[in-house]
Amino acid sequence: MRDKARPLAALAVGIGLIGAGAGFGGAGGSSSPRPLTGTAQLTSYTRAFPGSADSTSGAGTQSAAGAQSSATAQATAATESSTAAEPVVAPLHGLRQADLIVVASASLPSGTLARIRTLAGVTAAESLEAARIQLNGKFTAVLGVNPSTFRSYAAKQTAASDKLWQNVASGAVSVSYTMGQDDKLKAGGTVHADGAKQENLRVGGLGTVGIEGVDAVVSDQVARSLGVPAGNAIVISAPKADLAKLVAAVKKVIPHGAAAEPLMSQVTAGVTKNQASAAGVAAGTVDHSSTTLSAAEDLTFLKAGLSRQGLPYVWGASGPNSFDCSGLVQWAMARAGIQMPRVAADQARTGPAVPVSQLQPGDLLFYHTDPTDPGYISHVAIYLGNGEMLQAPQTGENVEVVPADVTSSEYAGAVRVDPALAAQVAGNI
Repeated sequence: MRDKARPLAALAVGIGLIGAGAGFGGAGGSSSPRPLTGTAQLTSYTRAFPGSADSTSGAGTQSAAGAQSSATAQATAATESSTAAEPVVAPLHGLRQADLIVVASASLPSGTLARIRTLAGVTAAESLEAARIQLNGKFTAVLGVNPSTFRSYAAKQTAASDKLWQNVASGAVSVSYTMGQDDKLKAGGTVHADGAKQENLRVGGLGTVGIEGVDAVVSDQVARSLGVPAGNAIVISAPKADLAKLVAAVKKVIPHGAAAEPLMSQVTAGVTKNQASAAGVAAGTVDHSSTTLSAAEDLTFLKAGLSRQGLPYVWGASGPNSFDCSGLVQWAMARAGIQMPRVAADQARTGPAVPVSQLQPGDLLFYHTDPTDPGYISHVAIYLGNGEMLQAPQTGENVEVVPADVTSSEYAGAVRVDPALAAQVAGNI
């Protein structure tokens, strides 16, 4: 079975990047763009990457009860700003599934894209630029794209927005809904980009790209002006391919040191009879044949989570002194010896679904909170029992206990974690 994993694996580490990787939230380190490559650091980087945990990829992480009320009016499409110049952008001719990404620290050799397009199972492939660049002082995963052709890989509502892609083509930046919410950005405003040179980029739209971990998209020309190597990345669509075999084939084509990583996870069918998917939580009753946390593990998990009350929400943080929603779950589960994936959408696939009538302390509650990608699970909370839940809500707020919201339209469902499945999902992404 294939589900959207969304953490952008190959956007893991750039040249000389590991030591400076802690510069996510500040101005420290070099201002040069950092090509996003290196597979060994997948887990440590993407799960700590601002926006990769709950964006949405990374999707805005918000308080579940009543969250995003101000965003309702924006839910019809990606939010756009007007632009004086409207370059021609090709209309959308259907959506493509982004299954695999290749990223190198330098421009990929001529012919690499053509060779990848001939591999078995590949239905489309697109050349990109990919790097971490400081936007408003925070290192952000940025893609440089051809707006006419890349738009088909974006989330549906974002892909459909002609104005947004016209704005990108005219030199603006499109940022994810999460980045817009957490950095209080608005379409028509500006973002300061600190790359090979410093530029103020107009915000041309807010819309989820659909590739978790990517929070900004600019044109190829803007990416190159900021110092990103031309054509150092390729996104691949291969919806029916065996991703493990495809990765092996791609690695024979790309240079040594370049990364090739799935953007989807394939979980062995039948691990649970009723496992959840990244796009939603499965309906039905608990599969009692699956394993669950022991009483001791559950108690340790809950105590660990509750011990973080009052600590600040920080976009992309996973503890011990600040958290986003899925970072809190992962950190608390680790205290109980349970390996969990980093992203809320993947955490929704770590066990069988639980109906509201059967909720128990330690179950995970999931929510849809991103109006530009409403099918994506972007928030998670921990059920405590007695109608309460623990969550890391949103920027400016702290880890808190609140009434469990299981009746709103944003509620996606609940999962009871199966440790073996959780470890498998975490290991596959």
